[in-house]
Amino acid sequence: MVDVSLPQPGPRQVRLRLEGCGVCASNLTPWAGPEWMSYPTEPGSLGHEGWGFVNAVGEKVESLSVGDRVAALSYKSYAQYDIAEADAVVRLPDALAGQPFPGEPLGCAMNVFRRSDIRTGHTVAIIGIGFLGAILTRLATDAGARVIAISRRDFSLDIARAMGASETIPMDDHNGIIERVKGLTGGIFCDRVIEAVGKQWPLDLAAELTRERGRLVVAGYHQDGPRQVNMWLWNWRGLDVINAHERDPKVYMDGIREAVDAVASGRLDPSSLYTHTFPLNRLDDALNATRDRPDGFLKALVTFS
Repeated sequence: MVDVSLPQPGPRQVRLRLEGCGVCASNLTPWAGPEWMSYPTEPGSLGHEGWGFVNAVGEKVESLSVGDRVAALSYKSYAQYDIAEADAVVRLPDALAGQPFPGEPLGCAMNVFRRSDIRTGHTVAIIGIGFLGAILTRLATDAGARVIAISRRDFSLDIARAMGASETIPMDDHNGIIERVKGLTGGIFCDRVIEAVGKQWPLDLAAELTRERGRLVVAGYHQDGPRQVNMWLWNWRGLDVINAHERDPKVYMDGIREAVDAVASGRLDPSSLYTHTFPLNRLDDALNATRDRPDGFLKALVTFS
């Protein structure tokens, strides 16, 4: 922990006084200390799920004012203050007053859902029920789909049922899962399969569970090395494969705005998914919990006084 001078917003930027920041699993590889990282990182680095209040505005900023409560896509939000581009900030309505709002992962979920093209009557398998998988379970159920949730922890399967999953399957036996899903779908498998783990085995399993001409959606963050795929199977079934990681900043912000509308209207309630909260000086504990996923853990938030 270090004290540094307040960052100053430049043109078309705002300074945020942050209330909190979500902890993302993408932080775990840097947290493990790979050789390609330089330590210590800059103050606040890796934090990108922040929300709080506009504290200062730079020149040419007309859409935001000091005191606005906002969610932002900024990148040094493990700190009490951060700088964001004005067009990467979304104002939060009064309906969300006092509620944590890690905009980036909520917006990510909305964008993954959109690219999954889930429709009424679809059977959807979601592999990995963490924060993202839980939200996608609710969105898919509300869209009229039948959701089969597959995850390794009893706690996460309980969450999936609470979010509307019709069936839950422990992720413990590759061939057993395939046979179970085959039985549940009359042998044709699933219209959509969303892989939300980021590991080789769940990706392999996802392809096996996708029906002919179905859509396999890669939502897991694969950052620990290359992957191999069963191209014979992908070809034979004629799969559409979607990498659902969004890189267009405008589309990212569209997802966050959609998430704001969904939560403010009551259509989506993520409050039960924020299972662990830590002060900034326990960021290490928050990262370790995100890595180790103790019983009852789904999503960590770091909050600032």
